[in-house]
Amino acid sequence: MSSPELLVDGPAVILVEPQLGENIGTAARAMANFGLRDLRIVNPRDGWPNESARRAASRADHVFDRIRLFDTVEAAVADLGYLVATTARSRELAKPVRGPASAAGIMRGHMTAGVKTGVLFGRERIGLTNEEISLADEIVTLPIDPQFASLNIAQAVLIVAYEWRRSGLETEEAGLRFAMPNDSRPATKQELLGLFEHLEGALDQVTFFRPVEKRPVVVQTLRAMLQRAQFTEADIRTLRGVIAALENRPTRPRKRADGTETTSREADD
Repeated sequence: MSSPELLVDGPAVILVEPQLGENIGTAARAMANFGLRDLRIVNPRDGWPNESARRAASRADHVFDRIRLFDTVEAAVADLGYLVATTARSRELAKPVRGPASAAGIMRGHMTAGVKTGVLFGRERIGLTNEEISLADEIVTLPIDPQFASLNIAQAVLIVAYEWRRSGLETEEAGLRFAMPNDSRPATKQELLGLFEHLEGALDQVTFFRPVEKRPVVVQTLRAMLQRAQFTEADIRTLRGVIAALENRPTRPRKRADGTETTSREADD
């Protein structure tokens, strides 16, 4: 389940003077992965349009075709009521510093109230200037290893976009594209007991429990192991079929190639 709605477009992503078209394209692709659509670019070094950027976007056309270009950061953020700036470096600026999950929740709250929000990403080599960060309401930084704090723009966009998406879901699993198949109910205790007894009987036939006086302890250990597996009804049927095969029990009647019926497990000649 999602919170009232995941909100169309989401916060704007503003890339300041990106140097490589590939970074623009992969940022657009990362945005598309998590439902962001408003990409704004300030003075891309290699000009615009940029075919390298489009190729790197890998069919995220619904984001790429809406990209807007701006001459200044001020113009790119002019319509936003709440702006966060990303940086990996300590700044001498008196601004709140948040992680991406916290920032995503605050942005969602603002956007639910009708306030436009955005995230500012800096240049590949030098990031954002203090003047550009001063335009933001808060700073967002990631819990990266300080020994290697360099982060590709598209990677940073991906993390922020993921947290934005997560902030609109009641649980992480609620947003998954698929879940484990649920076509078999959990096994009942009666079915589990049947499996235990079947297995133990088969083990008795091959004198597995030696010495015999230790049988109760070994049985208890086996049952505890099997109990932890949380079998479904289908699992129980499969396992009992395996045990029956090892016992060489007769199968259900089946037809041979010559038309006769057999209950033998042996292959037809």
